[in-house]
Amino acid sequence: MKKVLVVLMALIVSIVFAGTSFAAKKKGYAEGKAGAGSITGVVSLKGAAPAPIIEDLTKGKNVEFCITHPDTNKKDSTRARIKVTATGGKLKDAVVFIEEIDGGKPWGDAGKAAYTFEKCDINEKMLAVRKPTKAEAKDKKSDILTVLNKDPEILHNPHGYSVAGANRKTLFNKPLPSQGDIAYVTKNIKRLKKKKDKHFFLQCDQHNFMEADARIVWNPYYAITGADGSFKIDGIPAGKYKVTAWQPYVGESSQDVTVGAGAAKANFTLTAKAAKK
Repeated sequence: MKKVLVVLMALIVSIVFAGTSFAAKKKGYAEGKAGAGSITGVVSLKGAAPAPIIEDLTKGKNVEFCITHPDTNKKDSTRARIKVTATGGKLKDAVVFIEEIDGGKPWGDAGKAAYTFEKCDINEKMLAVRKPTKAEAKDKKSDILTVLNKDPEILHNPHGYSVAGANRKTLFNKPLPSQGDIAYVTKNIKRLKKKKDKHFFLQCDQHNFMEADARIVWNPYYAITGADGSFKIDGIPAGKYKVTAWQPYVGESSQDVTVGAGAAKANFTLTAKAAKK
């Protein structure tokens, strides 16, 4: 009888701990009130940005239309595909974010990514996108992640990936045959995993020189650097946080930042990757 009771008690304890562990895994960011703190700074690039990839548009589809893009070199119908932009050593389109925070300001429109395909290009080169809630994933018109085709009589085929090193995992592949067509692809990112998914990459399968990126974020405390490399993250509750600056084609750098009621400063330097010889 005693052995039975011991086994029963052990079973109950294991169930309780398993439930607690499961609940802990399920716990995510909790929306509440914004804090009074902020983090401001500049992200710099050490070394030279990689040279752009020169695309010969005459070798692709819809040549007559695609060469109307304002950045096209009219002499030879080429266009530069730029992966890293830095002026005066200041890095544009780096994403700076707090790695872990239990709760704080509401999401609002943060983490929504709306891409626009126009003149055989993607207007938004760097965004941030979040995993949708179950209700958002079920909504066929959810705007957490959308792609709009603004080109007349041009078939675009947005193909979204989760990228980890040299590996790409397809999240969606949706044809947009007509001007005004929108791909509502929120449901396609409902299986994103925090430990596995960090880099979202978007490409057009019809015109593979059309590319864009996003950081997959798990709280609304992030910012994307401007042309001068500057950023500001506001509404932060007081505390000490690990903050990371990331650019998919350069790398990342992290530091601990203590936030109070005012503005905390945090500057980052990312090192350009050496050009392959």
